[in-house]
Amino acid sequence: MKCGLIGEKLGHSFSKEIHQKLGDYEYDLIELAPDELEGFILSGDFDGLNVTIPYKQAVMGYLDEISDLAREAGAVNTVVNKDGKLAGYNTDCGGMKMLIERMGIDLKGKKAFIAGSGGTSRTAAAVCKSLGASEVVRASRSGRNGAVTYEEAYRVCGDAALLINTTPAGMYPDTDSMPFDISRFDRPEGVLDVVYNPLNTRLIQDARSKGIRAENGLYMLVGQAVLASSLFIGSEASESQDITERIYADLLKEKRNIVLTGMPGSGKSTLGKMLAEKLGREMVETDEIISKEAGTSIKEIFANHGEQHFRDLESEVIKRFSVKSGLVISTGGGAILREENISALRLNGVIVFIDRPLDQLKATDSRPLSDDREKLERLYKERYEIYKNTADIVVKTGGAKKDSAKKLWETLK
Repeated sequence: MKCGLIGEKLGHSFSKEIHQKLGDYEYDLIELAPDELEGFILSGDFDGLNVTIPYKQAVMGYLDEISDLAREAGAVNTVVNKDGKLAGYNTDCGGMKMLIERMGIDLKGKKAFIAGSGGTSRTAAAVCKSLGASEVVRASRSGRNGAVTYEEAYRVCGDAALLINTTPAGMYPDTDSMPFDISRFDRPEGVLDVVYNPLNTRLIQDARSKGIRAENGLYMLVGQAVLASSLFIGSEASESQDITERIYADLLKEKRNIVLTGMPGSGKSTLGKMLAEKLGREMVETDEIISKEAGTSIKEIFANHGEQHFRDLESEVIKRFSVKSGLVISTGGGAILREENISALRLNGVIVFIDRPLDQLKATDSRPLSDDREKLERLYKERYEIYKNTADIVVKTGGAKKDSAKKLWETLK
């Protein structure tokens, strides 16, 4: 079988990896310019396709039949070639419904707000209505295509229970952008961002900082892929939720960075290397990269240019590597001092504080801010609560390296 995903830009996509876990068929990522879409679809040189931005609506004009669900949603994300006849479906609906139910959001009699006016926003609207939403408001900057402007949406839908982003805002490589302002809504129960690369967009981080449940689109992506795969191979999707849970968990483990923070001399580099080797991952040491790119030692950077210059270099390196996935990242002792660093590290990472006791930390000449015992103890007192408060996981270590590595591994498992 010859299957794949078509879209304009697919560098962010995980779809090929998911389908490789699903079935024994060829699956490729196929980037098409708008003027190439018609020729490719009409060639029929495929057995099954997934369709993404910006072609979920445009592809409908080239199909021989469209499912009732896809027609109601106004978008097609799955095409099956049935002996030369092209049939269109919308498995995004099933994937999104599974995610909203998994989040525990009951939409009956409540409002839903959707950012975006494209095919995925129409899908989201159809799903919300099917789950009993009393009102669904779609918003875009222009306020066209059945949507209102964001200012209008804040006014009429400020009490929405569920906020959904279906725009590319926040998606790699534009990870700094936000689709809308959560603070303009009164009391949302949940935020769903269909973006899954990075795993934790700025929108998701903002929602969680406000105590709002927030999820990315990875579970939805896997769920719709499971349903699409069933259409490709012509089988029933009877165990779709179990398969979705398994692949989602596997993919999350593979894609999530493990970020180690902690005091200078706490063993981050050593433990990181041991963990990376055990997991078969790439190891990134931010201090080592800074020193290599500057062509001098950390101590000399401090002496010649000052701490501020070093922190700027550190933030640049953290930002560059945080958008990647599947890494073990060992940070410098002061990386947690800047909020921008924590936000960047959380884009794709889980932050692990290596909590080694003060009496087991040693002052060394190579660390300019802790090169004697007095400085080290002062630094520990100043930073300890910051390490704890910025960490997702705290691992207390001490003693032999192998014992600390074992404890880290058991905690992460």
